[in-house]
Formats: sequence, structure tokens, C-alpha cells
Amino acid sequence: YRTPHLLLHTLWAVLVALLPFTAAAQGLAPGDARAVRTIIEAQLDAFQRDDAPRAFSFAADGIRSSFGTAESFIEMVRRSYPVVYRPKSVQFEAPVLIEGEVVQPVRMTDAEGRAWLAVYPMQRQPDGGWKINGCQLGRLPGLGA
Repeated sequence: YRTPHLLLHTLWAVLVALLPFTAAAQGLAPGDARAVRTIIEAQLDAFQRDDAPRAFSFAADGIRSSFGTAESFIEMVRRSYPVVYRPKSVQFEAPVLIEGEVVQPVRMTDAEGRAWLAVYPMQRQPDGGWKINGCQLGRLPGLGA
């Protein structure tokens, strides 16, 4: 599911190339890094359980308004992001800052063992919590995550 930030789409390839050299997000408190990971893990768990309302609840307002319903959202993920919907393995990288926005890269493998990188831009909420503001997905060379 796409974030409205076109810049993130352009920077995705750069992030993939630089991922081995990318430092953890400077200025991101360890508690925030854990919270970001927890939100993504919870959404992945909701996908595993086919719990559309729960999966949808972790999406930022802009994502929610573009899809309208939890069922429409989970169907799009099932169809267009099968590795996110049912990853065989998941490995979190350190979150990074791209133009002040927290982005969480996650390596995944699909059922066939192909490696993928899911890049999650995150959105800080008024209450201090985090929501997922999209997902850019691309194949990584080779097998495994």
C-alpha cells in the first residue's frame, strides 16, 4: 500500500543499496524504535489471522481513507503484497530517518524463499503513538532474508 510521499518511492532504491551501510535513526528514542516495530509486528500478526479490522487499525488515517473499509484494505494486501500478507520469515533492520520521517525497513521471505524488502514509512500520532503510513516493497537479489 502506497504512501502519498512520492519521495519515499524514489528513495526506496537508494535505501536498498545503502541498507548495509545505514545507521540507526539518529534522534529516535529506543522506546519509539520498539513501538514502531511492535506496530508492524501486530499488523503482520493480524494479516496471519485474517483479522482485517485489526490490520486496518494500524494504518494511518490517509491510508484508511484511501481504502475505506478493512475488507478492501486486506484484500488489496492479499492480492498485491502476498509476502507481507503471509511472510515465511521477517527480519527488522534499524529504523532510518528520511527527510525527518521515520522509515522502518523489514526483510521478508516469501513461501518460495525469495527475499524482499518492505519499507514502512511511519507516522507519529497526536497521542505520541505510531501508525503505518504505507509500504514500499521490492525484491532483493538472492534467496533468503
